[in-house]
Amino acid sequence: MSFSPPVTPPSEVLATLRGRGYAVLSRAGLCELVETPASELDALVPTWNDLPPDTYLRDGGRYRSRRHSCFVVEGSALRQVPHRAHWQPVEYNALHGGLERWFEPMAPSVIARPVWSKLLSGIAACGSALKGAQPWYVEAHQFRIDTTDGIGRPTPEGAHRDGVDFVAVLLVGREGIKGGETRVFEAAGPNGLRFTLTEPWSALLLDDERVIHESTPIQPLGGVGHRDTLVLTFRSKGFQGP
Repeated sequence: MSFSPPVTPPSEVLATLRGRGYAVLSRAGLCELVETPASELDALVPTWNDLPPDTYLRDGGRYRSRRHSCFVVEGSALRQVPHRAHWQPVEYNALHGGLERWFEPMAPSVIARPVWSKLLSGIAACGSALKGAQPWYVEAHQFRIDTTDGIGRPTPEGAHRDGVDFVAVLLVGREGIKGGETRVFEAAGPNGLRFTLTEPWSALLLDDERVIHESTPIQPLGGVGHRDTLVLTFRSKGFQGP
C-alpha cells in the first residue's frame, strides 16, 4: 500500500515547517520555491547514471552508489569548498558514524549549471527563514539505491537525524521498484507519518532538530530497479568532522 504525500504549497512551507517540523513539496512547488523551470532540473537526471559504488557499507551490501561534494551558501552566493570526507558522529549514525568516508566528488558539469546554484540557494533561503539568516555549510549527496542483490536500503542506519539544522530530500526518480516509503517521526513525541514520494523532483524538507526520518527498503518489480535521490544537509556552524 502506498500513501500519498501531504503536499504543501510553497507559500505555506515556512508555516508548515514551524508547525510540524517537515513539509513536502510537489515538483511544481519545488520549482516555484527555487525559481527554476523543471526542464533545468531534468537536465541533471542523466548524471545519476554515473555514480561510483559506495564501498563503505558496513552491512556488506552492494546496493548503493553515490557522489558527495560540499558548499557554503551565503545569501545568493554559492561556493564549493575543497573536497572533504563525509563524517557523522555515532549518535546520529550508529552504522557508519565515526568513520571518515571519502566519496567521489560530484561532476563539475553538474555544479557549473545555473540550476545548481538556484537549487541550493533557494533551499538555503528557506532554512534562513526558519532558523535565521547565516552562512550555511551544505553537504550534497547524489544517491542511487538499486536492487542488484534483491533488496536495496536507502537508510541502512534506520530512523535517524543527520546532526544538522535543515535537510532536503529530493526524489530524482524511481524505476522498476516497490517500497521506498518515507517515514517521518517527531523526535520528542509519539506522532509520525508515512508516505511514498513518486513524482520526480518532489521534495521533503526537514527541521532536523525536531524530526527523525527514514526510507524503507526497495524491492524489484521485475528486473533490476533503482531509486535516485539528492540529499542536501544544511548546518550553521561549519561542517561535521572528527
